[in-house]
Amino acid sequence: MLSTVPDIILWAIPLFVITMVLEAVESYRDGEPAYRDTRDTAASLSMGLGNVIITVFWKGAAFAGYLLVWDNLRLFDVGWAWWAWVAVLFADDLAYYWFHRLHHEVRLFWASHVVHHSSEKYNLGTALRQTWTPMSGFLFWVPLAFIGFHPVMILTMQAISLVYQYWIHTERIDRMWAPIELVMNTPSHHRVHHGSNPQYIDKNYGGILIVWDRLFGTFEAEGERDRYGLTKNLDTYNPVKIAFHEYLDIARDATRPGLTVGDRLGFVFRGPGWAYGKHAELGLAPRWTKPPAAPLAPTPAAPAPAEA
Repeated sequence: MLSTVPDIILWAIPLFVITMVLEAVESYRDGEPAYRDTRDTAASLSMGLGNVIITVFWKGAAFAGYLLVWDNLRLFDVGWAWWAWVAVLFADDLAYYWFHRLHHEVRLFWASHVVHHSSEKYNLGTALRQTWTPMSGFLFWVPLAFIGFHPVMILTMQAISLVYQYWIHTERIDRMWAPIELVMNTPSHHRVHHGSNPQYIDKNYGGILIVWDRLFGTFEAEGERDRYGLTKNLDTYNPVKIAFHEYLDIARDATRPGLTVGDRLGFVFRGPGWAYGKHAELGLAPRWTKPPAAPLAPTPAAPAPAEA
């Protein structure tokens, strides 16, 4: 039955390639090359390729889990009518909102999602910088199978949402028509989400719709120019380090000698912000961070003019 799920992501790969080329050409013509850092782009593409390979295997396991719940525990037979597809769009997007939000607020989940935020660039290539540990998402979508949405519908809508979110990773589109900005997730809204500016952190979690952020108080409009990346950026383009660095940091932090049980659990299950604060409190330092910039050498004083 899994074979009936359309391979929307694979079908979209030619679109990804064509639009990235167009973005590169247009941005170069405008004097703002979107892909000037080839190492960053290569890292994003490597992460995307790894995600596609891992997802091929993980999708089967997730489908089996959804099907087990749908076969034995579903509350309703939602069916396949047009309104069921409308309903699953909203259900999927709400599930995505909470999946996304908790993957920012729980450090163990953040270790998977931080991959997507690890680039200091913002272009269509950044959209392809995806996790190699997608397994935590199952918890957030299994309730849809429990309600009665068929696993084929769940996986299809997940893919549609992921493809939709691809195009909003660009600076080539400014703000859109106001009614669209009010309801839909747009490049402007998602640039905020990728910003490390203090007012932008942990904002605009929506997938296709931005209404959940407006409803749950996590919306922030784009104002000052975004500073992309993490509050403590990685000093690596190595895909393996990008994929797993936060898991290593969690293990290192939680197993340090002399910590209380509460601190050990906090380094795993509390937010990244709590962990960074605890680093400062305990005099610790997270790995893969850039060293402080060297102080500038003082400018030599100009010689005094000779007296007449």
